[in-house]
Amino acid sequence: MTKPISPLLPIAYSKEVAAAKQRGAPLVALESTIITHGMPYPGNIEMARSVEAIIREQGAIPATIAVMHGVLHIGLEPEELERLAKEKDVMKVSRADLAFSIAERRTGATTVAATMIAAARAGIKVFATGGIGGVHRGAEESFDISADLQELARTGVIVVCAGAKAILDIPKTLEVLETSGVPVVTYESEEFPAFWSRASGLKSPLTLNSPAAIANFQTTREQLGIDGGMLIANPVPEADEIPREEMEIYIERALDSAERDEITGKSVTPYLLSTIFDLTDGQSLKTNIALVENNARLAAEIAVALDA
Repeated sequence: MTKPISPLLPIAYSKEVAAAKQRGAPLVALESTIITHGMPYPGNIEMARSVEAIIREQGAIPATIAVMHGVLHIGLEPEELERLAKEKDVMKVSRADLAFSIAERRTGATTVAATMIAAARAGIKVFATGGIGGVHRGAEESFDISADLQELARTGVIVVCAGAKAILDIPKTLEVLETSGVPVVTYESEEFPAFWSRASGLKSPLTLNSPAAIANFQTTREQLGIDGGMLIANPVPEADEIPREEMEIYIERALDSAERDEITGKSVTPYLLSTIFDLTDGQSLKTNIALVENNARLAAEIAVALDA
C-alpha cells in the first residue's frame, strides 16, 4: 500500500492503482457494500476477485473503494480485500457519513453515492456496480429516496449497473433522474432493465450499442460543460435472469415481511435482498453475481474506449 497522498485527508492508493494512474491506464471503480452487506464470506471474496479479474482481462485496472480504519482506500491490496470480506460491523457509508467514517477512524463500505465521490476525487471516470438505489415503493409517504440519485446529478462519473434495484419504484426513479438531468442509457436494448430481470416494462430514455458510442457521448457532454454523471443500464445476461413476473411475487412477499418487522432506513435494502435470497432458494444471489460481472466487463470496455 502506498502512503496517504494528502496530509489533510487520509487517502491511500493500492500499488496497482497507483501504477496505473502514473502510466495513464484506464481505471474502473468498484463499490464495497456488495462485499460487506451483499453476501456472506467466502462468496463475497470470490465474487470480488472475479470482478477485479474481469476488469483486468478487458485491459483496465480495478479500484475497489472502501474506508479502512479511517483511511479512504482507492484500490485494495489482496490481503486488505480479504480482511474487508471477513470484517463484521462495517459501516455502510453514503454522502452523509463518508466523512464521518474517516473522521472517526471507522471501517466503512461505500455505497454508489460514496463510491462516486471517491472515484471522482481520484480521477476515475467509470464505476461498475450491481444496481443503483432510487425511489422506494411508498416514498410518497416515507420520503425514502436514495442519495444515489442526487449523486448522479452532481458527480461526473459513468455508472454501469443492471438498472435500479427491482425492489424500488422504477418509474418514479426514472422520473427523478429525468428531472435531475441525468442521462439514462440502456446498453443494446430499448427497454430499461429491472436488475434481476432484463425488462422492466418501461422504455429506456436512451439507447447505445457500443462502449465507443458511450465514451463519445460522455466526451461530448464534457465538451459542452455539462456536469453530473451518466447512468448506463446493462441488462443481465438472458441465461442468468429471473423473469420480471416471477420476481414481482418474491418482491411483494419481501416487502410485506419488512413492513411486518418494521424495517426502516438503511436496513431496508439488505433486509429485502436477504429475504428474496431465501424465497428464491439462492437464485437471486447467483443472478446478482452474474450481473455484477457483466457490468464490470462493460465498464472496463467503456474505460478503455474513453482512454483511446
